[in-house]
Amino acid sequence: MSETTQTPGRWRSRFIALLVAVIGVPILLLVWAWARFGGDVAADYADNETHFKYGSTGGEHEFGFPFWIWQALPQVCAEHLPGKGYASLGMIYEKGPDGADKDLPVGMSRRRYQGIERTFINCAACHTSTVRDAPRSAPRVYTGMPANTFDIMAFQKFFFACGADARFSKDYIIPEVRRLLQTRGDDLDVIDRYLVYPLAIWIMREKLLGLRGSFEWVLKEPDWGPGRTDTFNPGKSGYFHFPMDKLPETELKAPVDFPSIWNQRQKTGMHLHWDGNNGKVIERNKNAAFGTGATPPTIDLASIGRIETWLLDLKAPRYPYSIDQTKANQGAQVYAGYCAGCHGANGQEFSPKKKLKEQECLAPGESEDIYGPEVGKLTPIAEIGTDRRRMDSFSYLLAVNMGTPYAGYPSRFCHYRKTFGYANLPLDGLWLRAPYLHNGSVPTLRDLLEPAAKRPKVFYRGDDLYDPVNVGFVSNVADENGKKFFRYDTAVPGNANTGHEGKYFGTELSSEDKSALVEFLKTF
Repeated sequence: MSETTQTPGRWRSRFIALLVAVIGVPILLLVWAWARFGGDVAADYADNETHFKYGSTGGEHEFGFPFWIWQALPQVCAEHLPGKGYASLGMIYEKGPDGADKDLPVGMSRRRYQGIERTFINCAACHTSTVRDAPRSAPRVYTGMPANTFDIMAFQKFFFACGADARFSKDYIIPEVRRLLQTRGDDLDVIDRYLVYPLAIWIMREKLLGLRGSFEWVLKEPDWGPGRTDTFNPGKSGYFHFPMDKLPETELKAPVDFPSIWNQRQKTGMHLHWDGNNGKVIERNKNAAFGTGATPPTIDLASIGRIETWLLDLKAPRYPYSIDQTKANQGAQVYAGYCAGCHGANGQEFSPKKKLKEQECLAPGESEDIYGPEVGKLTPIAEIGTDRRRMDSFSYLLAVNMGTPYAGYPSRFCHYRKTFGYANLPLDGLWLRAPYLHNGSVPTLRDLLEPAAKRPKVFYRGDDLYDPVNVGFVSNVADENGKKFFRYDTAVPGNANTGHEGKYFGTELSSEDKSALVEFLKTF
C-alpha cells in the first residue's frame, strides 16, 4: 500500500487522539477535582446524646478550623493558653474505646467540606459539663447542664492572639501538623502540603484578624470567667455591625451564665432567655446557632432539628447524693408558700396552662402572656432587684434588628421584643445550675437564701468538685494541683450579687427553714 493511501488513516488517528486529549483530560481533571475538593459531609452519630456532643450545626462551613490545624495550634501558640491544650480552657475530653482521649473535646463537630476536614463548636460546648464527687474522683459528664468549666472568652482570646502571632504561618503550622500525623503513621500528601494547607492557613489567619477587629471591644471587657458569656453584644458587633464604642456604657459588661436546656417541651410558651425577650423555642435555638458559627445560608437544619426534637423531652439528671427526706418534706411546705408561684410546683411540674400560639408572627398588640400562674413570666427589675446589665444590653434597637437575620426565610425571627425585667424560670435540675442568679454571682443555693450583704463578695468559679451540703460547686479554692480557678469579684460591673431578697424570696426565713428548703430543692 502506498504512503499516500496511509496518510488519511494516520491523520484520523491523530485527530481522535487529540480530541480525546482536549475533551477527556479536562473531564478527568474535573472528576478528580470534584472527588478531591467537592462534597459536604458532616459526621453523623446514631446516638442522639453523642450527636448533641459532636454533631454539626453548620458552623464549619464559614468558620470551621481545618482539623489538623486545630490540633496543631495548642503547640504552635502554647504561651497564649493558660495551661496544656484546650482542656486548660475548660473543654471536656471523653475517653475513646481504647482508653485514650478522643480527638476532639465535647462541643466540637466535624465536617468534610471543600476537600478538607473541618471542626467548630456546637451547642454542647456551652451546655455540657462535669461533676466530681471528691478531689480524686473521675468526672461525670452531664449533657444539658450549663458548661460550668468552659471559658468561652479565653477560648476567643486564644485564637485572636494566635492569629496575630507571627508563628501563625505555614512555616510553623505545617511542620507541627506533619509531626502529629507522623505519630499516627500518616503524613500530608503533596497537594495538601504545598497547596491546600498553605491556602487554608492564610484564609484562617485573615478571618481571625478580621474577627479580632470586630471584637476589639471584648478585649477591653473584664474577663467573663468560665461558665459565662455575653449573650447579645457579640451579635451587635459581629452580625449587625453596631459601633460598640458609641453604645451606652450600661449596654456593655453584661455577662451571664450559660443556661440549662432540659425539658424544652414543657417550657414552650414561656418567656425565654434570662430577660424573657422571646417566647418561641425555634427562634431561640436558631439565634443560639449563630454562636456556633451557623448563618442563615449555612445552618444545618436537619442536624439542629434532630437535636431540637431530642431536647424536647430530655430530663434533668436527678440529684445523686443523699437527701434528708424529713427535712425535705418540711422544705416542701416552705417552697409551696414562697417559691412555687414563680417557679412551678417542683422540678418536674411547671408547664404553662396554655401554649404560645404557633403562628409565625404575633399580630400587632397581641400578647404572649397566655400562661400561668407566674412560671415563665417576667418579674420587673424594680421587684427582683438583680444586676440589670443583661436586661439593658438587649436594647430596643437590637430588638428591631433581630427581625432581619432570617428575612426571606420561612423561619424569620419575629418574636423578639424589649423587656424590663427577668423571667421566672422553672428550677429543673437546679442542683447542676450553680452558681446562681442570671449572672452567676451567688455560688450556692444556701448563699442565695441570705441577704446580699451576707453573700460572698469574692469567690472562685470553674471547679467541678461538688458541694452537696450547700448545693453548688466548691468556690473557696483558688487552685487545685496547679489549675487556677477564676476569681469572681461581685464589685466588677455586671457581677453584682444583689436582688432576689426580702420577704417574698426566702431571705428572711429562719435558719431551720432555709436548711429545709435547700434539702427540698435537691429533689429537683
